[in-house]
Amino acid sequence: MSDVERRIKEVVARTLKIDVGRMTDESRFVEDLGAESIQSVELVAAFEEEFDIEMDDEEALEVKTVGKAIEFISKLL
Repeated sequence: MSDVERRIKEVVARTLKIDVGRMTDESRFVEDLGAESIQSVELVAAFEEEFDIEMDDEEALEVKTVGKAIEFISKLL
């Protein structure tokens, strides 16, 4: 697991209050991990803070799985 992947999963676990072990790259934030719409916005903010990056909100909210978040954020780094 890359450092970026580990950090993303830790942010997701902390924000959604779930166990990191519940997550796979295919896990969908809403359907599988139970994120509500406000938590999706909180996730974007948490990723920006964790990685000191700016994300386009519309593009970021189109990211629906853990794996896609890893790809998206990796491209910005």
